[in-house]
Amino acid sequence: MVTPQPGQGRSAPPHADALSVGTALRWIKKNLFSSWLNGLLSLLALAFLYVAARGIVTWVFVTANWDPVASNFKLFALGQYPAEQVWRVGLIILMVSCLFGVSWGRFGGTVGAFALALGVGLGILGLLPVGFDQISIRLRLWFLANPALIALGYWVGSRVLKGPRGLMLGWGLSIVASAFLLSGFGGSRVLPAVETGLWGGLLLTFILALVGIIASFPIGVLLALGRRSALPLVKILCTTFIEVVRGVPLVTILFMASILLPLFLPEQIRIDRVLRAMIGMTLFAAAYMAENVRGGLAAIPIGQYEAAKAVGLNGFQTMLLIVLPQALRTVIPAIVGQFIALFMDTTLAVIVGLLELLAVGKAIVQGNPEWLRLQVEVYVFIAAVFWIFTFSMSYASRRLEVALGVGKR
Repeated sequence: MVTPQPGQGRSAPPHADALSVGTALRWIKKNLFSSWLNGLLSLLALAFLYVAARGIVTWVFVTANWDPVASNFKLFALGQYPAEQVWRVGLIILMVSCLFGVSWGRFGGTVGAFALALGVGLGILGLLPVGFDQISIRLRLWFLANPALIALGYWVGSRVLKGPRGLMLGWGLSIVASAFLLSGFGGSRVLPAVETGLWGGLLLTFILALVGIIASFPIGVLLALGRRSALPLVKILCTTFIEVVRGVPLVTILFMASILLPLFLPEQIRIDRVLRAMIGMTLFAAAYMAENVRGGLAAIPIGQYEAAKAVGLNGFQTMLLIVLPQALRTVIPAIVGQFIALFMDTTLAVIVGLLELLAVGKAIVQGNPEWLRLQVEVYVFIAAVFWIFTFSMSYASRRLEVALGVGKR
């Protein structure tokens, strides 16, 4: 036996590149040019993609005029939030960046992909080769601070943090801290109160969607369990709520929450418009969530209940530890689809007087006659923002399905 010298036997064989090229050529021949018809269709598809991509790139970087977006970026992002208090939103994003970094270091996987995308995106915005009159040095430093905090959080999550409890507590406290930072306190000089009527743009869209998603999930699960309850009163109440809410459009729910709800409250109690919209969207999403979860519960075979009873679990333990996790795992695509629909339905908040992202874009176009011919650029920008968030949720759903083995036996 000949013993290889140091450095020998580890490098790739000299024909490795030729093998990889040959494998790629075989794949192309098998999948794209297996017959004359497939080859013709492949060439037509490639030609169409080339023409379409060339036209899109030319329009985006040469033809389109993005002045309405660049000149009103704050309105798109925060609405009429006071300029001197914008640092609060910046602090919230810095806090979220740090938590994403810690989550990346602790869990990796999909969270790491989102943390990396967030850091790269904000870093590119901080290094954009545009004039300093458009992006101030302070704003550039803020953009670049986010990737640095993500890297610091990654180090903490991978080297310092021992368990997930501290991280979960940090995310929970960040939600509370964000609420106080955004709203402020009456009479405070450091954090003066900012009325929710001044919130708008992407900030309001994101808050409505986030609150609706977080709040509707547990309510929907409880409604689904109540509909399957053996107690007649609980079952009737849950079924009535679900069917009534699902039988009317979201616009009606928003009108009821905005106009009719104050009529049933005492005169000294006044609920904020944004809070009323949150309540309406949460209840609407909870009714649909309940039906998604009920479908998952119905898919669990009776043998799972019998096996749980055989090992001595009571009804509550069976549902919490055996049945519900499997049911939620089964309906992950439907649940995420509901979350995506809720995010897009936030555009209906304009009906009750809230200026979310789409409403801000419409107001900017209609408020300046010179920009009426540039409304395509404005709506393309808004569509791109919505696509980024909805695609992110869809991507996270697919990664979660693969990790949990959804669809596999």
